[in-house]
Amino acid sequence: MTTAFVTVGSTRFTPLIKAVVSEDCLRVLHQAGFDELVVQCGNSEVETGDFSAEGVSVQVWRFALSIQSFVESASLVISHAGSGTILDVLRAGKPLIVVPNTSLMDNHQVELADALAKQGYLVSATPETLPEVLASFRPDQLTPFPAFDGSKFLRIIDEEMGYV
Repeated sequence: MTTAFVTVGSTRFTPLIKAVVSEDCLRVLHQAGFDELVVQCGNSEVETGDFSAEGVSVQVWRFALSIQSFVESASLVISHAGSGTILDVLRAGKPLIVVPNTSLMDNHQVELADALAKQGYLVSATPETLPEVLASFRPDQLTPFPAFDGSKFLRIIDEEMGYV
C-alpha cells in the first residue's frame, strides 16, 4: 500500500481534515498512486472511522501515543504547520505538504511555512488549494532537509556565555 498520512497534532483544524477527505483530494491522491489515507484529526469536528472513496481506503482517528510510526511508514505527510511536527517529518526525510492554520492568533504557522517553502524543504497549501497542490506536487523537487547538528547550538551557547 502507498500511504499518505495527515496530522493536526492535538489541535482542532476541521477545514484541513474536511479538505483532505473530500472527493477532490481523494481523487488526486488516487491518481498519484495512493491507495491509503491515514488521518489523525485531533479535536477537529469530524467523524472518526474507516471508509473508502475514490479508490482510497481512509482511516480517521483522533490521537495516538506517538505518530512517529505513521510518519515513517507514509510516502507523503500532510500536516498543520506546527513547528514540532514539521521538524519531525523533515528529519524523517518524508515529503511534506503543510497547511497553516490561519485561525491561530499570531499566524506563526504561515510565517514558518512560507520560510521553509521558500527554501524548498516543503510545499505550503490552504484547505482550499490542497487538491491543486496535491495534483502538482513533485517530491523529487524538494530540497533535502539538513541533518540535525547539536554542536551548532552548543557553539551559540558557548559564544553567548563567553566560553570561546
